[in-house]
Amino acid sequence: MVQYAVTLKNGDWTVFCDGQPMERGLTRSAAIQMAKDLAFEAEERGEPVELLIQGYYGEMSRRLSGGTDD
Repeated sequence: MVQYAVTLKNGDWTVFCDGQPMERGLTRSAAIQMAKDLAFEAEERGEPVELLIQGYYGEMSRRLSGGTDD
């Protein structure tokens, strides 16, 4: 399973892949779009995906490939 995450780190929205930063200094919406695009590409390759997105107040939303939400 590949994991993509969007979090606020050191004042910047950052996209992570499997815990490693990929892109920093994005707006939240740009970071979310990038993570969703990467997740879609991984799903197209047949890889299961976990997508984590931090909200403005620190809460995390989680989505697994196949559209399952927690």
